[in-house]
Amino acid sequence: MNGLNNNRTEINNNDFLVSKTDLKGRITYCNQIFMHVAGYVESELLGKPHNIVRHPDMPRIIFKLLWNRVQNNEEIFAYVKNKTKNGGYYWVYANVTASTDDKGNIIGYYSVRRKANEQALSIIEKLYDELLQAESRGGMESSQKYLNNLLNEKGVSYDEFIASIQG
Repeated sequence: MNGLNNNRTEINNNDFLVSKTDLKGRITYCNQIFMHVAGYVESELLGKPHNIVRHPDMPRIIFKLLWNRVQNNEEIFAYVKNKTKNGGYYWVYANVTASTDDKGNIIGYYSVRRKANEQALSIIEKLYDELLQAESRGGMESSQKYLNNLLNEKGVSYDEFIASIQG
């Protein structure tokens, strides 16, 4: 992979980027749109950790929240900045859920991502930058505290905040 760059890949309004992973986060399925946007072919993704597309601009606390939720069989919506194979990036509004067997046991994870609301991204980019700064100063605990304080000031839950800015 080349170094990071500022080349943004746009997602069309009707695009849905879909992937499935096993319990360890290794990709077991990805649709053509996901491969096209991320710049990979299927053989480069299947069996690889989903964090192959994780962009370093993403605060770790967001992924901690995401994993806590889905491992408890709760869905989550989140804004995610992913990196492309060529070092660029793309923003998505992701819905992540657990996949279960007929007995309710979690057997993997399923993510459907779509175009993020541009107005929401101006809020999210600033928030994520502040969370990253907090993480660099005091680790994930510091960014968790920052996020909790922001939500408390707004008087909303994480889910309410995310849904309100996506529109």
